[in-house]
Amino acid sequence: MSANIFSTTIMEHFNFRNIFFLWILFVTLEKCLIAEGLGVNWGLQATHPLPPDIVVKLLKENGFNKVKLFEADPGALKALGRSGVQVMVGIPNDMLATLSGSVRAAEQWVQKNVSSFISKNGVDIRYVAVGNEPFLKAYKDMFLNTTLPAIENVQAALIKAGLARQVKVTVPINADVYQTDSGVPSGGDFRTDIHDLMMKIVKFLSDNGGPLTINIYPFLSLDADPGFPVDFAFFSGTSAPVVDGSISYTNVFDANYDTLVWALEKNGFGSLPIIVGEIGWPTDGDSNANIEYARKFNQGLLDRITRGIGTPKRPTPPDIYLFGLIDEDAKSILPGNFERHWGIFYYDGAIKYKLNLGNKRSVTAAKGVRYLARKWCVMAPDANVKDPNLADSINYACSYADCTSLGYGSSCGGLDAKSNASYAFNMYYQTMNQQKGSCERFHNLSVITTIDPTPPPSKSGNSSHCRFEVMIDVGKHESRVNPGTSSATKIKHFSLALLVLVFILDYTMSLS
Repeated sequence: MSANIFSTTIMEHFNFRNIFFLWILFVTLEKCLIAEGLGVNWGLQATHPLPPDIVVKLLKENGFNKVKLFEADPGALKALGRSGVQVMVGIPNDMLATLSGSVRAAEQWVQKNVSSFISKNGVDIRYVAVGNEPFLKAYKDMFLNTTLPAIENVQAALIKAGLARQVKVTVPINADVYQTDSGVPSGGDFRTDIHDLMMKIVKFLSDNGGPLTINIYPFLSLDADPGFPVDFAFFSGTSAPVVDGSISYTNVFDANYDTLVWALEKNGFGSLPIIVGEIGWPTDGDSNANIEYARKFNQGLLDRITRGIGTPKRPTPPDIYLFGLIDEDAKSILPGNFERHWGIFYYDGAIKYKLNLGNKRSVTAAKGVRYLARKWCVMAPDANVKDPNLADSINYACSYADCTSLGYGSSCGGLDAKSNASYAFNMYYQTMNQQKGSCERFHNLSVITTIDPTPPPSKSGNSSHCRFEVMIDVGKHESRVNPGTSSATKIKHFSLALLVLVFILDYTMSLS
């Protein structure tokens, strides 16, 4: 073999390897863009919850690599074991008093809900969220004296368990803990009534390497103020930006987030990490809570995440947890009927609307969901809407089932009187698992049908999405199986196999 031929062979092989390695790098980076920093809240307040294994598959298939739980639910935590999904596990406000008054109670909680699931189930717990918006003005100072001691005791328990390096303590707060008297972000500071307490909490988090978690809801800003500029709630620009010195804020998220950054900077904690613990848009229960607005808001947010866009004060984007994954039909509606409709998926994991998760990848519906029989409870054809028992029957049904979609401006708010009653009767029937007799409670006004009463889509308006549900059959799901391998993991395994093949070819050719 001449030197020229040998050199040509080496160069050809070298070029092939370089092209291959570049392809591997491209595929890896492409997949990372989908999931990096993308988290979601998994709420469990549902009458017919999806089985945890199905939810974990749903998370992975849609590229969510971080999840926040509001409580340490054993079923959810077990399903998350060895899934590759990072977990923030929450402690409800009603536990703060117990944990604040006893280090031993905190140690027991950590052992049961953190240590055990990490060691036995391989759950990748990264954070413990102590409380949830404990300083809301609506709570009237109920948790002022228990939140910080609870944080301190949980931190001490994590240290004792040897987990303080990998599991950090945080506290999710609502955006009403800070304010700006000047009307622009640079005027931001913490509320005067809790300023000293917030300084103690922030210092403790800083000393222990923990982030501050903030919940930001542009929807609530729009919903609470009829004069709020609609376009300022979204990410597509506004004709009336908020000008703060050299910065023009075109959306309320950036302005709100940077108000917190300014508040931290003014008090000596400008580098404290911030996590956005909740942000999203509901799809029902209010005239502003609709699928069109939700798609617009969440797509704008996802585009920012995949493009790595932060805020003017912090250009590096924070970890963000969308709120939420699935609708919860048993949530309190004290803040509003929309509270049960924050999910980017319906209660059963069905897709509400299209979303591009990055790299033109669309949302994927839950798989393996099993339902009750395809039958509905509706108002009988011969029943009269003027029947004196009708109002009481509807009220009875809606006292035990979710009728929030019937409200003004909601998805089923435009139904006629008979369809309105049918919706209420059916929600009760489904909530009661279609039990025998559950469609007979309405003074002979109802009947069971196998014909889907869902109205045809209207040309416009939220009513085009009215759905007469058939509930999940919680007793007929598959037994627990491995949550499965995500497509990103399959790509990595395939790429690794090809990489090994290249080295084999390299070695073989070197022997030739």
